[in-house]
Amino acid sequence: MPVVKTQLRALIAAHIEGALDALRAAGTLPADLPSPDFVIERPKERAHGDFSSNAAMLLAKPARSNPRALAQQLADALPASTAIEKVEIAGPGFINFHLTPAAWQQQVRDVLDAGDGYGHNASAGGQTVGVEYVSANPTGPLHVGHGRAAVIGDCIARVMAANGWNVKREFYYNDAGVQIENLAKSTQARAKGLRPGDADWPAEAYNGDYIGDVAAAYLRGESVEVDGHTIIGKGDADDIDAIRAFSVAWLRREQNEDLAAYGVSFDRYFLESSLYTDGKVEETVRELIANGHTYEEGGALWLRTTDFGDDKDRVMRKSDGNYTYFVPDVAYHLSKWQRGYTRAVTELGADHHGSLARVKAGLQALDCGIPAGYPDYVLHQMVTVMRGGEEVKLSKRAGSYLTLRDLIDEVGCDATRWFLIARKPDSQLTFDIDLARSQSNDNPVYYVQYAHARICSLLRQANEKGMPHDAANGEANLQLLDDAPAQELMRELSRFADVVEAAGITLEPHLIAQYLRELANAFHGWYHASPVLVSDAALRDARLALARATRQVLANGLDLLGVSTPESM
Repeated sequence: MPVVKTQLRALIAAHIEGALDALRAAGTLPADLPSPDFVIERPKERAHGDFSSNAAMLLAKPARSNPRALAQQLADALPASTAIEKVEIAGPGFINFHLTPAAWQQQVRDVLDAGDGYGHNASAGGQTVGVEYVSANPTGPLHVGHGRAAVIGDCIARVMAANGWNVKREFYYNDAGVQIENLAKSTQARAKGLRPGDADWPAEAYNGDYIGDVAAAYLRGESVEVDGHTIIGKGDADDIDAIRAFSVAWLRREQNEDLAAYGVSFDRYFLESSLYTDGKVEETVRELIANGHTYEEGGALWLRTTDFGDDKDRVMRKSDGNYTYFVPDVAYHLSKWQRGYTRAVTELGADHHGSLARVKAGLQALDCGIPAGYPDYVLHQMVTVMRGGEEVKLSKRAGSYLTLRDLIDEVGCDATRWFLIARKPDSQLTFDIDLARSQSNDNPVYYVQYAHARICSLLRQANEKGMPHDAANGEANLQLLDDAPAQELMRELSRFADVVEAAGITLEPHLIAQYLRELANAFHGWYHASPVLVSDAALRDARLALARATRQVLANGLDLLGVSTPESM
């Protein structure tokens, strides 16, 4: 993936390139020595500068120079700039840049000029990426784990779009297999008057109350519309095929409604069953056989996945003629490539880890141009929900697990999304209902949203007091924002584009949530230290400009998380 330089980093990179050109012209560096792929990053400690580069360290060997000496020569050759206050050489040859207040003040103008697009970049160049997430079996209501998958996938899609990808959101329905048969048998049993615990109740049946709701709707002859198709309950408790079709449609509709309430949508719903009816599974298997990557043993068909890094070969077709579960996954991901997804991201629960290597091996064995590593997998860990210091496990409707709708009803969509995205996907997550409902600074989503609402209130007060914000006057007087809290807030504003870039590269949208909390903290600190609605119009408008820029970045970041931006709280 190409390295993206955000505005300040691009400015420093241009200055380094200017210094390199000067050293080449002076003969200090060979005229034909190319510029290295140097990095410009923010040091962890502020004392080490605002930005740092390893350019001299990368050039030292081909230039046959000492890296610290070369770093000093580069520093001395830097073009004059109103954005760079001083340059220091550190360690083995790092070049540390300290920026001027004017450089930070320019960030306010940049934010206000870019508006909703601030922080976005075009690094992906409009390439198409398919992002698959949730992909729950249509056998019951969505649970909290599905909720974590949904918000991770949705936020990955939003962040990738902000990095210039043409994003296609996809939900893969496992509507074939044993679990669907268990669903049909469960609904049929309820339709015949049986209940969990009865002697004839199927051993593998789903026991939640929702099965009774599905059976009752089927017996009443209700109609269910999903994906443009209408399925009508026949009312015949002996017609297992009709019950199966109705049950899947009924639960798909319910899942779709839950996801809509959660602010999650998709561009395409892909049915696993279509891979069989359209012959895609058989076609994929034939191609693997033709490419010489399979063999027969013990009456089964095997794929030589060890040729592609797997720890052992895998059975594709069992001796009974049925395919193992990774085979349709290979066919499905092949379809993504064939549909123009130059990159694919698949979000799954960590319990799917075992199948990843064999799916990737199967795709490579097809030898059809799919790049190694396709698709990118993002795995999430389990969620523990707590209330009053005790774990909450059960739902009245689902019985064996807490549903996503239960959580949304209790704490709201915003808090649910925030708390489920706030940590790295592969880390365990504890969802504290009491904290999510609290209106305090300890509640991160409240704290961030309150910063946005506080700025909206500030602008309303300015109008009510006859001090409407003069935007032009504010931008003309940004040099008045020279106090430490204002400088700190502007530094935080400047980090947003870097965080969006990093979240897009690493597929870790929790970085946005972490950043927003830090930005809100900087804003609240500045707000308490710097009265805004002062009598001095120039200072007032400059501070209102900074407040407006902060509101814009808060709004842009919250949008990437699918969280609302209240104007009052």
